[in-house]
Amino acid sequence: MKAIILAAGYAQRLYPLTKDKSKALLPIAGKPIIGHIVNSLREISAIDKIFVITNDRFYKDFNNWKILEKLENVEILSDGTTDNDNRLGAIGDIDFVIREKNIDEDLLIIAGDSFAIFPLKEFYDFHIKTGHDCVCVDEVDDFELLKGFATAFLDERGIIKELVEKAPEPKSNLGVYAIYIYKKDTVRMFSEYLACGNPPDAPGYFLQWLHKIKEVYAYKIQGEIIDIGTLESYQDAQERFGK
Repeated sequence: MKAIILAAGYAQRLYPLTKDKSKALLPIAGKPIIGHIVNSLREISAIDKIFVITNDRFYKDFNNWKILEKLENVEILSDGTTDNDNRLGAIGDIDFVIREKNIDEDLLIIAGDSFAIFPLKEFYDFHIKTGHDCVCVDEVDDFELLKGFATAFLDERGIIKELVEKAPEPKSNLGVYAIYIYKKDTVRMFSEYLACGNPPDAPGYFLQWLHKIKEVYAYKIQGEIIDIGTLESYQDAQERFGK
């Protein structure tokens, strides 16, 4: 199994903090957000390589971080973009890594701004138990915050039956987080998805398309995820867990 950490965005909502630094490199509890993600991924023995996809602006910063932390199983890739106007989008970046590294095996994908306060290995174990594609979900009580999520309805088995990305009026409070495990045959479908002219942006759009074709199980996290999307959410995380 391989893992991809998505860190190619420009995080304009967090300016000025992210004007000259990737959101994934912002510190929480004494280390960059991406450091917490890598530590959790390394608890999954099936993962033998972690790819971090970033942009040209922050490529050097991520390489410096990798060298400092002596992360031999982490590889930094640049998608070649330089600003928000020419970005590839999250799905475009996933497809870029799959093609660039010829990935043809199971794949765990996580957003580089996901501060997960639960072991990712628990999610992996759930995936092994179901034997299907899986995604992390949790209840989101803040209605305004929920508008920025993909929201889902599940059947009695926990399989996604309906999913809408960034609904202006969400009908479900079950938010879908950007933490996925896709099986080998699904990984091959990213190029098909993009070839059909589908949106290359938020990764939830791929899931919105996929669940109509394949069964996707939802893992309700046993803990908490903080999506570092605004200055307020970042400050909240720092106050709760330390700078």
